[in-house]
Amino acid sequence: MAGATGRQPAPVRIPGLPERVTIYEVGPRDGLQNEKAIVPVDVKEEFVRRLVAAGLPVVEATSFVHPKWVPQLADAEELMTRLGPDGVALPVLVPNERGLDRALALGLRHVAIFGSATETFARRNLNRSLDEQFAMFEPVVTRALAAGVDVRAYVSMCFGDPWEGEVPIEQVVRVGKRLLDLGAGQLSLGDTIGVGTAGRVKALVAAFADADVPAERLALHFHDTYGQALANTLAGLEAGITTYDASAGGLGGCPYAESATGNLATEDLVWMLDGLGIEHGVDLASLAASSVWMAERLGRESPSAVVRALA
Repeated sequence: MAGATGRQPAPVRIPGLPERVTIYEVGPRDGLQNEKAIVPVDVKEEFVRRLVAAGLPVVEATSFVHPKWVPQLADAEELMTRLGPDGVALPVLVPNERGLDRALALGLRHVAIFGSATETFARRNLNRSLDEQFAMFEPVVTRALAAGVDVRAYVSMCFGDPWEGEVPIEQVVRVGKRLLDLGAGQLSLGDTIGVGTAGRVKALVAAFADADVPAERLALHFHDTYGQALANTLAGLEAGITTYDASAGGLGGCPYAESATGNLATEDLVWMLDGLGIEHGVDLASLAASSVWMAERLGRESPSAVVRALA
């Protein structure tokens, strides 16, 4: 990427932080799902391949949601078929058993489910009550595990809900524990509307630890609505969390949540990790070039501060 060579932060380690983290890239799914203009499948395929080539260890490719609800992802089967053997290792979101059927038919090995920490969002996003969502997820997780497919669970609205306001920490822990008890291998805690702050991050991680859920079972998923995503990430690192969701170029937001603006930009996360001397395996210049490429196809500038600076 022009101008990116040699531009990187000087690493200075902070004692006590993890030596290495895993970046869970959600750009092709969470980043694109809310785009109004349909992105051609060949563009999506190249975007996924570029992200993998940039060294991202996990790239969530798409969602097997009904096209009526998310038209942008109606091409999920075609995308995963185009990716072929390279796509088998990429996770996909499956909202229900029908979504799992579609993933299993393609031989995919990693799926994710998407739950809610609040009653209102569960009803708006899943058409289920807070408790009823578990009855929907249980057969999905059971069947996936029986097929040798690992399952990740997302929990949305962990820090605040646009309809209910502040979400009690104990409620988030209760929901998260139930998803893990179903058999999910990892739990991603989402700040869906970006209202979280560093103290709340540490309190939430500590509450899970008190409930016998160790930091290695957790991931953090921040939105930068109020400019807190990187501060919250640092708090997560201090609390021992080593997996972070991020979206290339800062793309995305939740189509069913008011005020849900862009995800934490993967490039901004990588820049901070580089400055902390924390390993992650991602080539920043290649990643930023991919985000510029995608921004050009979407017809607008990338919201990532690092992408704009390097460009």
